[in-house]
Parts: sequence; C-alpha cells; structure tokens
Amino acid sequence: MRIAAVASEFPEYSYPQEVITAALKEHWGKRLDRPGLIERLHSRALVKRRHLAYPIERYPEFRNWGETNAAWVAAAQELGAHALDRALERAGLEREDLNALYVVSITGIASPSLDAMLINRMGLRPDLKRTPIFGLGCVAGAVGLTRAADYVRAFPDQTAAILSVELCSLTIQRDDISTVNLISSGLFGDGAVAAVLAGAEKMPACSAQILNTRSVFYPGTEDIMGWDVSEKGFSIVLSPRLPDLIKSRLAGDVDAFLRDNGICRADIGSWVIHPGGPKVLEAVECALGLGNRELEASWECLSRVGNLSSGSVLCVLEETLERRRPAAGTIGLILAMGPGFCSEMLLVRW
Repeated sequence: MRIAAVASEFPEYSYPQEVITAALKEHWGKRLDRPGLIERLHSRALVKRRHLAYPIERYPEFRNWGETNAAWVAAAQELGAHALDRALERAGLEREDLNALYVVSITGIASPSLDAMLINRMGLRPDLKRTPIFGLGCVAGAVGLTRAADYVRAFPDQTAAILSVELCSLTIQRDDISTVNLISSGLFGDGAVAAVLAGAEKMPACSAQILNTRSVFYPGTEDIMGWDVSEKGFSIVLSPRLPDLIKSRLAGDVDAFLRDNGICRADIGSWVIHPGGPKVLEAVECALGLGNRELEASWECLSRVGNLSSGSVLCVLEETLERRRPAAGTIGLILAMGPGFCSEMLLVRW
C-alpha cells in the first residue's frame, strides 16, 4: 500500500483574510452588536488568505440553499477534475490506469454523485469502482486514504484515488451572527486535493508506504462537531469542548496504535496532522508533547489556505511530500479528527 502522489487545486479567486472580514462586516452591518468581535475572531484564526469558489461579489446574489448547492456542483466538478489529473500526472499514471475512486465532501450533495459526474467529464473507465462518502467532515481525508489503502491491499496490482472537494464558502449562513458562525466564517476555505494510492505490485518502493491504519470512535460525542441541516442548508456545529477532548483522549489513542506496531512516539519523525484551527493544533501539540516545529507544515497550510475540512490533512500531506519530504525510512503518522467524534490514523514509512 503506497501513496504515489498528492496534488491540490484551488479556485482562481483568492483574498486576504482582511478583505473577507470586511465583506462580512458590511453584509451583517448593524446586526452585529459588537462589530470588533468578528475582526478579533478572524485574526485569531491565523489564516492569511483563503480561496473562494466564486468572486466575493457573487455571494450576495445566492438566495437559497438550492442555488448554493447548484454552485457547488458546478465548481466541484472543475476543481475535482483538475486535482485528480494533477495527482495522476505526478504519479506517472493516466486516467485509464485508475481502478477505484473515493470522493469525499461535506459541503454539497448530488445524485448522481460527484464521482459519477467526473467519470463523464473526464472520460474515466466505465468499470471504475466508485465510492462517494458524505458526513465525515474534517476526518474524511484520512478515512478516504484508509479506504483507498484497503482497496489496493486487496488488489496489489491496481490503483485507487481519494478526492476531497470542499467549498466551505458556499455553506456559510449569511443570516447567522452567532459566535460559532463568526468563527467558522474566518476559518474555512475552498479547494480540492487528490491522492493516488497503488498496490505493492504497481508502484516502486520509492513512494510512501502505508504500514497500518486505525479508526477510533468516541461514543457520546455527537454534539462536538458537525452540521445542523435545515431548509437554509448547513449550519456549523462546533463545541468549545473539542480541545479538552483532544487533550484527554488523543495521546492514549496514538500511543496504543504505535505500541501495537512495536514503536513509540519518539520513533515518529514526521507528523501530518489536520490543521483544524489554532486551538485544535495547540491541543494536539499539548496532548502529544510536540511543539518543536513538528507541526510546521500544518500551521503553514492553515495560514496559506485556511481549514479545507476533509482536504486539509491531504494538503499537509502534499506539503510534506513535495516540499518537506522526510529522509527515506522515516516513520510518520497521518492523523485527522472529525464528526462522530472520531480519529483516523495512518502509520507510514517515507
């Protein structure tokens, strides 16, 4: 089970955080009891720029969830196709070499699903095994890696891809001035990231090898993160209890996974962690005893493009592979968390 390549694709519309903040302040106007609050919350997100699926002037024109979801369908196809093509090119593969496709998103819905649309748009193989995944949010990128790894372990002479397409800007509730919505409006960005995985018989040993995976579910934590779905679309659920949950549970779960593989935290030379936000990253650093620039790639991705939901951990993985690749033989851990609440871990050797 090997990660052959990862590639991202972003919309052409990119704005400094201050521009997005100003546009939202203008939109909400006098409804904001404390106009300075949104500026403080957005500055604390430590996001410098974000990409938007459409020009910022277009967003006031969306009148309802149907229109924003239709906009998601259109933009998701274009971004998804480009990301998948780039990942295949980096892996030295053609479209017809792809045997299975896992598509994850939590910012839009479609039936036929996005993977079916991409088969038609890209001329992918009609016998492609496709699996759309919805509802896993920020953890879905890591879960998709695990599912794709399961596939190529069963079929070592084949390839599989995981594609995340998240257009978070199309989910922002423009009439909701709650603190949690103000936070999310300053944190989440738009983009697509694809990863190509290959079986041991398909890809040379120079690619990153997946050694093992683990899923951890935390019962009774459904209210930590997710969506409230209504006629207005997706409304963010984000509990302030999340950092405490990470601090109390993550270290034990990571240590148990590593111990079952005959290693410990000190053996990990590369950390690929989902950048959920400053408080999440700080909680991970606290829980795992990190902080000596071990999560620099995660902080960099957060600053450069914001939280991409399911795509963020894949974005950090791309950063690690393309610009911060560890020395051959280094053991690494890929980790993301999301609605459920749950964690997904992959142990890799670079």
